[in-house]
Amino acid sequence: AGPGSYTVGTMSERFDCHYCRDPLQGKKYVQKEGRHCCVKCFEKFCANTCMECKKPIGADSKELHFKNRYWHDNCFRCFKCYTSLVNEPFMLRENNKVWCSNCTAAEDAPRCKGCFKPIIAGDQNVEYKKMVWHKDCFTCSQCRQVIGSGSFFPKGDEFYCVSCHEHKFAKTCAKCKNPITSGGLTYQEKPWHSECFICSNCKKPLGGKRFTAVEDDFYCVECYKECVAKKCAGCKNPITGFGRGTSVVNYEDESWHDYCFKCTKCARGLANKRFVCHNGKIYCAECPKRL
Repeated sequence: AGPGSYTVGTMSERFDCHYCRDPLQGKKYVQKEGRHCCVKCFEKFCANTCMECKKPIGADSKELHFKNRYWHDNCFRCFKCYTSLVNEPFMLRENNKVWCSNCTAAEDAPRCKGCFKPIIAGDQNVEYKKMVWHKDCFTCSQCRQVIGSGSFFPKGDEFYCVSCHEHKFAKTCAKCKNPITSGGLTYQEKPWHSECFICSNCKKPLGGKRFTAVEDDFYCVECYKECVAKKCAGCKNPITGFGRGTSVVNYEDESWHDYCFKCTKCARGLANKRFVCHNGKIYCAECPKRL
């Protein structure tokens, strides 16, 4: 925009400057609001002040104005990138600074939490809990590889890819030593994969079922009876430790259910009582005297 509110010319008639009273004939003058003045007095008393350089905009300067604000044409530049905004779209922002449309868009755009640069329209990005990253800036806190739009695990202010999270935080199976990423179970305060906690004989999963531990091996009830349990010297059935007769009597190399350990002659129960062994058979203390 031009001055509009005053005219500049060379005086051909006899007029004196409205302010300093110097004669203007043959000199350059400015006419504003019906008054004639010399160029010097115009700059001193009448000229608008440039919003950028704070100096008067003289009669010989090109002036631009917007909403009662004025600039020299060479001062009308983007505050951020210094590009001339004469005949270009602009935005008037805080402190009366003018910005070009590109810098305005970048300034108002969200900032990447990784590189702190603006994320502008068209950029691929990742958003999580009101935070945003360029896709290539969203990386694993451990291995620094780009996670991008892949799966990740948040831990406080850090983010981990699936592999690093498994190795850094997941529990390790007591059998196979690999991370337990989901599910699993605990036995004697040790974690196990469900598929690793199985019967040593038939390989069926033992999670949620009754089992017997023999040193470092585990057996389901059926396999323990068949393959591991001692046979009762009385009834010849497995001594499993389940159900009736959980107490066991051991003598020399043989074992009995507590209810099977009885006198051969009178059938009196001998568990926790005195007994006599005669010719490989068990008797109460009285019966051998009657033999």
